[in-house]
Amino acid sequence: MKTRVLIAGMLAGMCWQGYAQDIVMEDSIGDVVVTGTGTPYLLKNAPVQTEVISSKMLKNYAGKSIEDILSGLSPSFSFGEDDMGSHLQVNGLGNNYILIMINGKRLHGDVGGENDLSLIDPQNIERIEIVKGASSALYGSDAIAGVINIITKKHDEGLMAENTTRIGSYGEWKQNNGFGVKVGRLHSWTSFRWQHTDGWQNTSVEDPNQTEFPIYDSRNKTVNRNTAWQLGERLTYNPADNIELYAEGSIHRKHIYRVSGKYPSTDVKTFDMLYKNASASAGGKYNFNKTDFISLDVDWNRHAYYYFFTATTLTDGYVDGKLTHYFPYFPGQEQLQSDQQRTLTQLKSVFSLPKENRFSAGLEWRYDWLNAPMRVEGEKVTDNTFAVYAQDEFSLWYPFNITMGLRINKNQQFGWKLTGKVSAMASLGAFRLRATWSQGFKTPTPKELYYKYVREMNGAYLFLGNKQLNPQTSNYFGFSGEYNQGNLSVTVSTYYNKLKDMIALVTIPNTQAPGEYIVTYDPVKVRQYKNLENAETYGVDITARYNIKEFAFGLGYSYLDTKANLYDSKHERLKEVIIDGMAHHKGNIFATWNHAFTSGYNAGVGIYGRMSSKRYYQINGNGKGFQIWRLTTNHEWQGKKAFSYRVEAGIDNIFDYVDRTPHGLHLGTTTPGATVYVSFSIQFKKGKKVKSNHKYNLNRKNNDEEED
Repeated sequence: MKTRVLIAGMLAGMCWQGYAQDIVMEDSIGDVVVTGTGTPYLLKNAPVQTEVISSKMLKNYAGKSIEDILSGLSPSFSFGEDDMGSHLQVNGLGNNYILIMINGKRLHGDVGGENDLSLIDPQNIERIEIVKGASSALYGSDAIAGVINIITKKHDEGLMAENTTRIGSYGEWKQNNGFGVKVGRLHSWTSFRWQHTDGWQNTSVEDPNQTEFPIYDSRNKTVNRNTAWQLGERLTYNPADNIELYAEGSIHRKHIYRVSGKYPSTDVKTFDMLYKNASASAGGKYNFNKTDFISLDVDWNRHAYYYFFTATTLTDGYVDGKLTHYFPYFPGQEQLQSDQQRTLTQLKSVFSLPKENRFSAGLEWRYDWLNAPMRVEGEKVTDNTFAVYAQDEFSLWYPFNITMGLRINKNQQFGWKLTGKVSAMASLGAFRLRATWSQGFKTPTPKELYYKYVREMNGAYLFLGNKQLNPQTSNYFGFSGEYNQGNLSVTVSTYYNKLKDMIALVTIPNTQAPGEYIVTYDPVKVRQYKNLENAETYGVDITARYNIKEFAFGLGYSYLDTKANLYDSKHERLKEVIIDGMAHHKGNIFATWNHAFTSGYNAGVGIYGRMSSKRYYQINGNGKGFQIWRLTTNHEWQGKKAFSYRVEAGIDNIFDYVDRTPHGLHLGTTTPGATVYVSFSIQFKKGKKVKSNHKYNLNRKNNDEEED
């Protein structure tokens, strides 16, 4: 089956062409992208297949979150949101294998293996660049399934102030404020964001297999009430036209309020969840000319997760550095669960060489520090990695382009590792053909190595780390093509990703767990991180876009299959399973209309649909298939002087689909049914936009045109 899928996909790619503009409208084909190679290219000429969600699509869709945007505008993505974060999956692989970046910098916010994507402000996104497949040669660990690079708005006018207020069903309320000012060569941008939802409950039924008796009036919610705020500041200084220095930082807080019911085994909650994040960065860039530069960046990030007690609770706690069982915590007290901090230093340079070569090289040093008294052995653990990488992009003859990269990692626990990649592109008029082989590499995280955590779920469940884990490696093969002519863009891509030593939680016999935990907790189940023998994902993605005057139409389809070898402790053998969360079929469709009136008023309407077949899981049931439709409208007009206004309104889930699966089992989607929203934005801008000193020269033989 795998071979047939790959062959069919390759043949389709030769005929139809496509993948680099998976989410691209014709007006964005001239966009400059950087994620695939770390260097700028016009999108249609990017040598590594790159998917873009453009600013126009973001405006038309008016998504409330990054999860909403990615799942609504790309068929490859799926999510399973809960209090711990977003269970993101792309092409069969989850959070741990997806590198998420903001302006080329790693997002820091791992919570129990999931990313807290509420750290990303959807109002501040200019565009999103997506590169699927392994990219460890360029970006290092984590980039096995793909890279999502979120490019934010520049805010580089002379004086600017803006405010956006959005309200919606279930107490949704979002407030975004920004203020920017330029004094001489110094520019400041200050932002504040506040958001809240009352949450919702799709069902009051608990899974009978996880309770002592049937419960049909549980107070547990599908999504709990939560409030978050974020304050950020960025300072930029240009001592010369070709030099940029910057310093930035942010503070983020999030409180999740958990309801408490009357059933001790399922829905009596004695603590809320509290997250405290902070970041600080500084660096600079020196441009030798329009293409060559050297840059230095130093980033520090902190993500801390606490229990915030709402009732007197007897639980494990550290007193004077010693673990004490049944220690009392009182309302208002906090207990640290994990404090993850990371320092990352990056030195990078790009130089143009003779014979149409562009050479990139860099050094990286990463230091991770984890303090989790209740969750890891030894309370505190550290890890550090040093890396050096190089990449050459060259065109030996037109119309072919080759990109080759190599990276050497040195990890303090796992030693040296070499990863590589080769990408090739052929430009044939309106057609582009691309082929990629790339390697992935990911060392076990401190949590996977040292985890020791007990969770009460109708009995104690014990989760263990494993010091004997091996690093995970992968080989990714992709073939894609595209056809862009006039108003039509058709794309097809096929891929195969093979992982070795994939790490997953596996149920083990209680006799293999540490004796003190068995005596103290008598766990119902013990799960430990283990290396699987191997895992594979493969599939085909197809999209089509068509524009005619003020109308735009598009559709996308993603086929996926996965398999892995999982250790069966009962029979002491490996058994073949699928990867959790996989759906064979996903798709989306849209139609939009935008019109600019002579009075300066602009209006737009969009209809969007997204669909998914059943999602498969090894335990606790499968997620149901679904389809959800969305109607959006937007209105813009220029006011007097320097003011402009925008109103957005719409209905999500028009046909009111709700997944009523009992609590404790997997959902296909967490949507509460039909919801409405409306937002109002006001913006004041005065002074000319700051002239960019990073304008790229893209007049190379492998490009058909220069940047406008």
